[in-house]
Amino acid sequence: MQLLSIMCAGRPLRLQATMSGWQGLYWDNHLVAQRDASQDPEKNSELPFTLMRGEEAVECCLKVSLQWQPFSLSYQLMMGDQLLEQGERVEKDIESQSVAERPKTPNRISLIGLGSLALKLFKSAKVIKVLFAAGSLAAYSWLFSWQFALALIACLVFHEYGHIRAMKYFGMRTKGIYLVPFMGGLALSDDKINTRWQDVVISIMGPFFGLLLSIVLLLLYAITGIEMLAGIAVFNALLNLFNLLPVLPLDGGHILKSITFSMNSLVGLIACVLGAIIGVLLSYSFGMALLGFLLIIGSIEILVEWRGRHASQLLPLNRYAQSVSAAWYVVTVTGLCAIIWMGGQSGNEALALPLKILGS
Repeated sequence: MQLLSIMCAGRPLRLQATMSGWQGLYWDNHLVAQRDASQDPEKNSELPFTLMRGEEAVECCLKVSLQWQPFSLSYQLMMGDQLLEQGERVEKDIESQSVAERPKTPNRISLIGLGSLALKLFKSAKVIKVLFAAGSLAAYSWLFSWQFALALIACLVFHEYGHIRAMKYFGMRTKGIYLVPFMGGLALSDDKINTRWQDVVISIMGPFFGLLLSIVLLLLYAITGIEMLAGIAVFNALLNLFNLLPVLPLDGGHILKSITFSMNSLVGLIACVLGAIIGVLLSYSFGMALLGFLLIIGSIEILVEWRGRHASQLLPLNRYAQSVSAAWYVVTVTGLCAIIWMGGQSGNEALALPLKILGS
Protein backbone atom coordinates (compact mmCIF):
# COMPACT_ATOMS: atom_id res chain seq x y z
CA MET A 1 0.00 0.00 0.00
CA GLN A 2 1.11 3.58 -0.58
CA LEU A 3 2.27 5.16 2.68
CA LEU A 4 4.00 8.28 1.42
CA SER A 5 4.18 10.44 -1.69
CA ILE A 6 6.45 13.50 -1.75
CA MET A 7 8.43 15.45 -4.34
CA CYS A 8 12.14 14.77 -4.72
CA ALA A 9 14.26 16.57 -7.32
CA GLY A 10 11.14 17.66 -9.16
CA ARG A 11 9.63 14.17 -9.43
CA PRO A 12 7.31 12.12 -7.17
CA LEU A 13 8.89 9.80 -4.61
CA ARG A 14 6.52 7.08 -3.33
CA LEU A 15 6.92 4.66 -0.45
CA GLN A 16 5.00 1.37 -0.82
CA ALA A 17 4.89 -1.16 2.02
CA THR A 18 3.16 -4.29 3.26
CA MET A 19 2.40 -5.41 6.81
CA SER A 20 4.90 -8.23 6.45
CA GLY A 21 7.74 -5.71 6.42
CA TRP A 22 8.47 -5.25 2.72
CA GLN A 23 9.13 -1.63 1.70
CA GLY A 24 9.69 -0.31 -1.80
CA LEU A 25 10.73 3.20 -2.81
CA TYR A 26 9.72 4.50 -6.24
CA TRP A 27 11.11 7.64 -7.83
CA ASP A 28 9.14 8.70 -10.89
CA ASN A 29 7.54 5.20 -10.91
CA HIS A 30 10.95 3.46 -11.00
CA LEU A 31 11.98 1.22 -8.11
CA VAL A 32 15.12 2.77 -6.62
CA ALA A 33 15.32 1.00 -3.23
CA GLN A 34 13.63 -1.75 -1.30
CA ARG A 35 13.75 -3.54 2.01
CA ASP A 36 12.75 -7.20 2.15
CA ALA A 37 10.12 -8.54 4.52
CA SER A 38 11.34 -9.46 7.98
CA GLN A 39 10.00 -10.88 11.20
CA ASP A 40 9.88 -7.41 12.74
CA PRO A 41 8.01 -5.06 10.40
CA GLU A 42 7.61 -2.26 12.97
CA LYS A 43 11.18 -1.00 13.32
CA ASN A 44 13.11 1.91 11.87
CA SER A 45 14.46 1.49 8.39
CA GLU A 46 16.62 3.34 5.90
CA LEU A 47 16.17 3.20 2.14
CA PRO A 48 19.29 4.57 0.41
CA PHE A 49 19.14 5.36 -3.31
CA THR A 50 21.13 7.27 -5.95
CA LEU A 51 19.87 10.06 -8.20
CA MET A 52 21.66 11.42 -11.24
CA ARG A 53 22.06 15.16 -11.67
CA GLY A 54 23.45 15.35 -15.13
CA GLU A 55 26.60 13.27 -14.86
CA GLU A 56 26.82 13.68 -11.09
CA ALA A 57 25.55 10.89 -8.83
CA VAL A 58 23.89 12.13 -5.64
CA GLU A 59 23.44 9.77 -2.70
CA CYS A 60 20.02 10.07 -1.06
CA CYS A 61 18.27 8.27 1.77
CA LEU A 62 14.73 8.04 3.12
CA LYS A 63 14.70 7.29 6.85
CA VAL A 64 11.43 5.80 8.05
CA SER A 65 9.99 4.99 11.45
CA LEU A 66 6.84 2.92 10.92
CA GLN A 67 4.25 1.53 13.31
CA TRP A 68 1.18 -0.28 11.98
CA GLN A 69 -1.16 -0.42 14.97
CA PRO A 70 -2.01 2.33 15.71
CA PHE A 71 -0.60 3.60 12.43
CA SER A 72 2.08 6.28 12.52
CA LEU A 73 4.85 7.11 10.11
CA SER A 74 7.65 9.61 10.55
CA TYR A 75 10.19 10.20 7.81
CA GLN A 76 13.28 12.19 6.85
CA LEU A 77 14.44 12.65 3.26
CA MET A 78 18.18 13.27 3.02
CA MET A 79 20.16 14.31 -0.07
CA GLY A 80 23.77 13.87 0.91
CA ASP A 81 24.05 15.57 4.30
CA GLN A 82 21.19 17.97 3.54
CA LEU A 83 17.73 17.44 5.04
CA LEU A 84 15.24 18.01 2.22
CA GLU A 85 11.99 17.17 3.98
CA GLN A 86 10.63 15.57 7.12
CA GLY A 87 7.20 14.95 8.54
CA GLU A 88 4.70 12.57 10.07
CA ARG A 89 1.63 10.74 8.80
CA VAL A 90 -1.30 9.16 10.63
CA GLU A 91 -4.30 7.09 9.56
CA LYS A 92 -6.34 10.16 8.57
CA ASP A 93 -3.65 11.09 6.04
CA ILE A 94 -3.80 7.63 4.46
CA GLU A 95 -7.59 7.72 4.49
CA SER A 96 -7.78 10.96 2.52
CA GLN A 97 -4.91 10.42 0.10
CA SER A 98 -5.32 9.87 -3.62
CA VAL A 99 -3.37 6.84 -4.83
CA ALA A 100 -1.95 7.46 -8.29
CA GLU A 101 -1.17 3.84 -9.06
CA ARG A 102 -2.20 0.71 -7.20
CA PRO A 103 -0.90 -2.72 -8.16
CA LYS A 104 -3.71 -4.80 -9.58
CA THR A 105 -4.65 -8.00 -7.81
CA PRO A 106 -6.74 -10.73 -9.42
CA ASN A 107 -10.39 -10.49 -8.42
CA ARG A 108 -12.79 -13.34 -8.02
CA ILE A 109 -15.25 -13.66 -10.84
CA SER A 110 -18.71 -12.89 -9.49
CA LEU A 111 -22.01 -11.74 -10.89
CA ILE A 112 -21.89 -8.61 -8.74
CA GLY A 113 -18.34 -7.86 -9.91
CA LEU A 114 -19.32 -8.30 -13.56
CA GLY A 115 -22.38 -6.16 -13.00
CA SER A 116 -20.24 -3.43 -11.44
CA LEU A 117 -17.86 -3.56 -14.41
CA ALA A 118 -20.73 -3.27 -16.87
CA LEU A 119 -22.18 -0.33 -14.99
CA LYS A 120 -18.89 1.54 -15.22
CA LEU A 121 -19.34 1.64 -18.98
CA PHE A 122 -22.61 3.50 -18.54
CA LYS A 123 -21.75 5.72 -15.59
CA SER A 124 -22.68 8.89 -17.47
CA ALA A 125 -26.00 7.54 -18.79
CA LYS A 126 -28.63 8.28 -16.14
CA VAL A 127 -31.23 6.53 -18.26
CA ILE A 128 -29.57 3.22 -17.34
CA LYS A 129 -30.61 3.75 -13.72
CA VAL A 130 -34.22 4.24 -14.79
CA LEU A 131 -34.14 1.16 -17.03
CA PHE A 132 -32.63 -1.03 -14.30
CA ALA A 133 -35.15 0.26 -11.76
CA ALA A 134 -38.03 -0.46 -14.15
CA GLY A 135 -36.61 -3.92 -14.83
CA SER A 136 -36.35 -4.62 -11.11
CA LEU A 137 -39.93 -3.48 -10.52
CA ALA A 138 -41.18 -5.71 -13.35
CA ALA A 139 -39.14 -8.71 -12.15
CA TYR A 140 -40.27 -8.48 -8.53
CA SER A 141 -43.88 -7.78 -9.55
CA TRP A 142 -43.79 -10.97 -11.61
CA LEU A 143 -42.42 -12.95 -8.67
CA PHE A 144 -44.63 -11.41 -5.97
CA SER A 145 -47.04 -8.49 -6.45
CA TRP A 146 -46.55 -4.90 -7.54
CA GLN A 147 -47.24 -3.67 -3.99
CA PHE A 148 -44.57 -5.96 -2.53
CA ALA A 149 -42.22 -5.09 -5.40
CA LEU A 150 -42.48 -1.37 -4.59
CA ALA A 151 -41.81 -2.07 -0.91
CA LEU A 152 -38.83 -4.29 -1.74
CA ILE A 153 -37.31 -1.67 -4.03
CA ALA A 154 -37.79 0.98 -1.35
CA CYS A 155 -35.92 -1.26 1.12
CA LEU A 156 -33.10 -1.83 -1.40
CA VAL A 157 -32.77 1.90 -2.09
CA PHE A 158 -32.66 2.69 1.64
CA HIS A 159 -29.99 0.02 2.14
CA GLU A 160 -27.85 1.38 -0.70
CA TYR A 161 -28.38 4.93 0.56
CA GLY A 162 -26.59 3.87 3.75
CA HIS A 163 -23.55 2.94 1.64
CA ILE A 164 -23.76 6.26 -0.22
CA ARG A 165 -23.89 8.28 3.02
CA ALA A 166 -20.78 6.47 4.29
CA MET A 167 -18.93 7.15 1.03
CA LYS A 168 -19.79 10.85 1.22
CA TYR A 169 -18.67 10.92 4.86
CA PHE A 170 -15.19 9.93 3.68
CA GLY A 171 -15.28 12.56 0.92
CA MET A 172 -15.63 10.03 -1.90
CA ARG A 173 -17.34 10.89 -5.17
CA THR A 174 -20.39 8.70 -5.75
CA LYS A 175 -22.07 7.57 -8.96
CA GLY A 176 -25.40 6.83 -7.32
CA ILE A 177 -27.56 3.76 -6.78
CA TYR A 178 -28.26 1.12 -9.42
CA LEU A 179 -30.99 -1.50 -9.04
CA VAL A 180 -30.15 -4.74 -10.82
CA PRO A 181 -33.02 -7.22 -11.42
CA PHE A 182 -32.73 -10.38 -9.26
CA MET A 183 -29.41 -9.12 -7.83
CA GLY A 184 -30.48 -6.30 -5.51
CA GLY A 185 -28.70 -2.96 -5.66
CA LEU A 186 -25.27 -1.41 -6.08
CA ALA A 187 -23.87 1.81 -4.68
CA LEU A 188 -20.90 2.87 -6.80
CA SER A 189 -18.11 5.37 -6.28
CA ASP A 190 -15.47 6.93 -8.52
CA ASP A 191 -12.86 6.76 -5.73
CA LYS A 192 -11.01 3.83 -4.19
CA ILE A 193 -10.81 3.16 -0.47
CA ASN A 194 -7.42 3.30 1.25
CA THR A 195 -8.12 1.80 4.69
CA ARG A 196 -9.88 -1.17 6.24
CA TRP A 197 -11.89 1.26 8.40
CA GLN A 198 -13.40 2.82 5.29
CA ASP A 199 -14.27 -0.67 4.03
CA VAL A 200 -15.98 -1.56 7.32
CA VAL A 201 -18.00 1.65 7.64
CA ILE A 202 -19.12 1.72 4.00
CA SER A 203 -20.05 -1.98 4.09
CA ILE A 204 -21.94 -1.98 7.39
CA MET A 205 -23.88 1.24 6.88
CA GLY A 206 -26.17 -0.43 4.32
CA PRO A 207 -27.39 -3.21 6.67
CA PHE A 208 -27.40 -0.78 9.61
CA PHE A 209 -29.71 1.58 7.71
CA GLY A 210 -31.80 -1.50 6.92
CA LEU A 211 -32.03 -2.32 10.65
CA LEU A 212 -33.15 1.24 11.43
CA LEU A 213 -35.79 1.04 8.69
CA SER A 214 -37.18 -2.23 10.10
CA ILE A 215 -37.36 -0.72 13.60
CA VAL A 216 -39.23 2.35 12.29
CA LEU A 217 -41.66 0.12 10.36
CA LEU A 218 -42.36 -1.96 13.47
CA LEU A 219 -43.04 1.19 15.47
CA LEU A 220 -45.46 2.38 12.79
CA TYR A 221 -47.11 -1.06 12.86
CA ALA A 222 -47.54 -0.79 16.65
CA ILE A 223 -49.19 2.61 16.21
CA THR A 224 -51.36 1.94 13.15
CA GLY A 225 -51.92 -1.83 13.27
CA ILE A 226 -51.27 -2.08 9.51
CA GLU A 227 -49.97 -5.63 9.10
CA MET A 228 -48.19 -4.92 5.82
CA LEU A 229 -45.74 -2.66 7.70
CA ALA A 230 -44.75 -5.56 9.96
CA GLY A 231 -44.36 -7.83 6.92
CA ILE A 232 -42.07 -5.35 5.18
CA ALA A 233 -40.06 -4.91 8.38
CA VAL A 234 -39.47 -8.66 8.76
CA PHE A 235 -38.60 -9.31 5.11
CA ASN A 236 -36.34 -6.24 5.08
CA ALA A 237 -34.55 -7.68 8.14
CA LEU A 238 -34.06 -10.97 6.27
CA LEU A 239 -32.68 -9.14 3.22
CA ASN A 240 -30.15 -7.21 5.30
CA LEU A 241 -29.21 -10.24 7.40
CA PHE A 242 -28.22 -12.18 4.28
CA ASN A 243 -26.11 -9.18 3.26
CA LEU A 244 -24.19 -9.56 6.51
CA LEU A 245 -23.19 -13.17 5.88
CA PRO A 246 -19.37 -13.53 5.90
CA VAL A 247 -19.27 -14.38 2.21
CA LEU A 248 -17.64 -12.20 -0.43
CA PRO A 249 -18.72 -10.02 -2.15
CA LEU A 250 -21.53 -9.47 0.40
CA ASP A 251 -21.21 -6.68 2.97
CA GLY A 252 -20.56 -9.14 5.80
CA GLY A 253 -17.67 -10.66 3.86
CA HIS A 254 -16.00 -7.25 3.56
CA ILE A 255 -16.56 -6.45 7.26
CA LEU A 256 -15.26 -9.70 8.72
CA LYS A 257 -12.40 -9.87 6.22
CA SER A 258 -11.29 -6.38 7.29
CA ILE A 259 -11.43 -7.35 10.96
CA THR A 260 -9.66 -10.69 10.51
CA PHE A 261 -7.01 -9.41 8.11
CA SER A 262 -6.10 -6.63 10.55
CA MET A 263 -5.16 -9.14 13.24
CA ASN A 264 -1.45 -9.89 13.46
CA SER A 265 -1.52 -12.07 16.55
CA LEU A 266 -2.63 -15.67 16.93
CA VAL A 267 -4.76 -14.54 19.89
CA GLY A 268 -6.77 -12.27 17.60
CA LEU A 269 -7.37 -15.07 15.13
CA ILE A 270 -8.46 -17.45 17.92
CA ALA A 271 -10.89 -14.79 19.20
CA CYS A 272 -12.35 -14.42 15.72
CA VAL A 273 -12.77 -18.22 15.39
CA LEU A 274 -14.45 -18.42 18.80
CA GLY A 275 -16.79 -15.60 17.80
CA ALA A 276 -17.77 -17.50 14.65
CA ILE A 277 -18.40 -20.70 16.66
CA ILE A 278 -20.61 -18.81 19.14
CA GLY A 279 -22.54 -17.29 16.23
CA VAL A 280 -23.12 -20.75 14.73
CA LEU A 281 -24.27 -22.21 18.06
CA LEU A 282 -26.68 -19.33 18.67
CA SER A 283 -28.07 -19.68 15.14
CA TYR A 284 -28.89 -23.34 15.69
CA SER A 285 -30.28 -22.74 19.18
CA PHE A 286 -32.77 -20.16 17.82
CA GLY A 287 -33.82 -22.42 14.97
CA MET A 288 -31.84 -20.65 12.24
CA ALA A 289 -30.01 -23.66 10.83
CA LEU A 290 -29.49 -22.15 7.36
CA LEU A 291 -27.90 -19.05 8.89
CA GLY A 292 -25.56 -21.20 10.97
CA PHE A 293 -24.56 -23.28 7.95
CA LEU A 294 -23.78 -20.18 5.86
CA LEU A 295 -21.78 -18.71 8.76
CA ILE A 296 -19.60 -21.85 8.78
CA ILE A 297 -19.00 -21.65 5.01
CA GLY A 298 -18.22 -17.93 5.10
CA SER A 299 -15.90 -18.18 8.10
CA ILE A 300 -13.91 -20.98 6.46
CA GLU A 301 -13.58 -18.88 3.31
CA ILE A 302 -12.17 -15.92 5.23
CA LEU A 303 -9.81 -18.06 7.32
CA VAL A 304 -8.41 -19.70 4.18
CA GLU A 305 -7.52 -16.25 2.82
CA TRP A 306 -6.07 -15.02 6.15
CA ARG A 307 -2.49 -15.95 5.25
CA GLY A 308 -2.45 -13.42 2.41
CA ARG A 309 -3.48 -10.48 4.59
CA HIS A 310 -0.01 -8.88 4.54
CA ALA A 311 -0.21 -8.30 0.79
CA SER A 312 -3.30 -6.11 1.12
CA GLN A 313 -3.32 -2.58 -0.29
CA LEU A 314 -5.52 -1.33 2.57
CA LEU A 315 -4.28 0.08 5.87
CA PRO A 316 -5.32 -2.37 8.64
CA LEU A 317 -7.64 -1.57 11.53
CA ASN A 318 -6.03 -0.74 14.84
CA ARG A 319 -7.11 -2.76 17.87
CA TYR A 320 -9.71 -0.21 18.97
CA ALA A 321 -11.24 -0.12 15.47
CA GLN A 322 -11.27 -3.95 15.40
CA SER A 323 -13.31 -3.98 18.64
CA VAL A 324 -15.71 -1.27 17.42
CA SER A 325 -16.18 -3.02 14.07
CA ALA A 326 -16.87 -6.39 15.69
CA ALA A 327 -19.32 -4.87 18.20
CA TRP A 328 -21.12 -2.93 15.44
CA TYR A 329 -21.42 -6.09 13.36
CA VAL A 330 -22.72 -8.19 16.27
CA VAL A 331 -25.28 -5.54 17.32
CA THR A 332 -26.59 -5.20 13.75
CA VAL A 333 -26.85 -8.98 13.21
CA THR A 334 -28.48 -9.46 16.62
CA GLY A 335 -31.04 -6.73 15.94
CA LEU A 336 -31.99 -8.19 12.55
CA CYS A 337 -32.23 -11.73 13.97
CA ALA A 338 -34.42 -10.46 16.83
CA ILE A 339 -36.86 -8.88 14.36
CA ILE A 340 -37.04 -12.10 12.31
CA TRP A 341 -37.46 -14.22 15.44
CA MET A 342 -40.29 -11.98 16.74
CA GLY A 343 -42.01 -12.34 13.37
CA GLY A 344 -41.77 -16.11 13.73
CA GLN A 345 -43.34 -15.99 17.20
CA SER A 346 -46.24 -13.77 16.13
CA GLY A 347 -48.44 -16.64 14.97
CA ASN A 348 -48.89 -14.97 11.58
CA GLU A 349 -47.88 -17.33 8.77
CA ALA A 350 -46.59 -14.54 6.50
CA LEU A 351 -44.49 -12.95 9.25
CA ALA A 352 -43.09 -16.36 10.21
CA LEU A 353 -41.86 -17.13 6.68
CA PRO A 354 -38.37 -15.51 7.06
CA LEU A 355 -37.75 -17.58 10.21
CA LYS A 356 -38.82 -20.73 8.35
CA ILE A 357 -36.38 -19.87 5.58
CA LEU A 358 -33.53 -19.53 8.08
CA GLY A 359 -34.61 -22.74 9.79
CA SER A 360 -34.54 -24.79 6.60
